[in-house]
Amino acid sequence: MPFSKLMGVKIIRAEKDGVIGELLVKEELCTTSGTIHGGAIMAFADSLGAIAGFLNLPSGSNGTTTTESKTNFLGASLEGSLITGETKPIHVGRRLSVWQTRITRPDGKLIALTTQTQMTL
Repeated sequence: MPFSKLMGVKIIRAEKDGVIGELLVKEELCTTSGTIHGGAIMAFADSLGAIAGFLNLPSGSNGTTTTESKTNFLGASLEGSLITGETKPIHVGRRLSVWQTRITRPDGKLIALTTQTQMTL
């Protein structure tokens, strides 16, 4: 995905039962205080959930799109740190799949929790 590549998302594991990715918090993804921007966190989580949804598409489907996404921001991460996102399925159906992504700092602290719904096209 071009936008994920632009952000610097690195996929560590991508399987039907979950996706793990990493993102280096670089200056371009931060607020003026040197902490990662909430929009960057949401885009990171959305990218991982989209990959997971795509990997679970039924045969003959054209793709997937996000129809709903909610993020709870629970902490911050500073510029220069490497954050990890882990996406796991909550529900995988024929037309919709629901994914939960936990985004953590290198010390393991949870910084965001995203739940999103992917629709089969």
